[in-house]
Amino acid sequence: MQILSDIDLKGLNTFHIDASARYFAEVFSVDDILELQNDKLFRENKKLVLGGGSNLLLTKDFDGMVVKVSIPGIVLEREDEHHYYVKVSAGVVWHEFVLYCIAHGYAGVENLSLIPGQTGAAPMQNIGAYGVELKDVCVRVEGVHIETGEVIEFTAADCEFGYRESVFKNRLKNQFVITAVHFRLNKEPRFNVSYGDIKATLDDMKVFDLSIKAISDAVVKIRSSKLPDPAVLGNAGSFFKNPTVSFEKCNELIGKYPLIPHYPQAAGDVKLPAGWLIEQCGWKGKRVGNTGSHAKQALVLVNYGDATGHEVYQLAMNIRQSVMDKFGVEMNPEVNLV
Repeated sequence: MQILSDIDLKGLNTFHIDASARYFAEVFSVDDILELQNDKLFRENKKLVLGGGSNLLLTKDFDGMVVKVSIPGIVLEREDEHHYYVKVSAGVVWHEFVLYCIAHGYAGVENLSLIPGQTGAAPMQNIGAYGVELKDVCVRVEGVHIETGEVIEFTAADCEFGYRESVFKNRLKNQFVITAVHFRLNKEPRFNVSYGDIKATLDDMKVFDLSIKAISDAVVKIRSSKLPDPAVLGNAGSFFKNPTVSFEKCNELIGKYPLIPHYPQAAGDVKLPAGWLIEQCGWKGKRVGNTGSHAKQALVLVNYGDATGHEVYQLAMNIRQSVMDKFGVEMNPEVNLV
């Protein structure tokens, strides 16, 4: 196992923040992780597990060891009358997995097309888009305990999935390297076109016979039109979660802002769109130094080329405070701050 020193991380995070790691190692198997754990540098330094770097803001150099997970492989483990059961290793790029599913007729993840990052990070934040979340298709997750080397399987229930949340972001944060995710995918598609602009986009595309490929193509078209490509303009997608407020708080806001979008939840609270709140505070398209809120989607903060992690962080905190001042609503980052 090769451990490198003073490694530039700019090309390993989609914000393209110029930061470095004191030590760096890349793992391609569970055995690599177990070997790494025997190394003194690994044991004595704090660790940052890195996948695609797409949900991350580096606010400074990392004074420890970055472990880049690059475990490859997609395996059909078994199938029954209604489902395919597929194991996907953590290093597989998420959208490449979605395209693999479409090519093989595995239905269930087509609405999650073009989400950046690797599959190993997907359960951490229970990725979701256009009416589908990872928890809808995840059966279990495999991981290695960072300190003990114990290999553990988590059922979907063990993962404690919530809105952009899981046990890996909360109670077990920084304790495991996720190595694989197991999926249950459908043989008979259950098309979900009711969310967002999917149906209208399919109509524009002159699609009359639904398929998982058509839905994926529509989602790709929508996302490409609204969200900046991280390869061109540094960003980490949606920076904040959509906040939830009480029913009473929502009614208070409707009294002041009759046009405020609001979405009642099963638990009795109400979800508000963070992008709308940010836009109403005047941030959409606003540039501050080397960073800013994107012109097409206020929820996406971008690096115009030379922004530091601290600059992006300060912008985010200013936006958060302005939403609190105007609406009395607290927004929390979806992006992991390091």
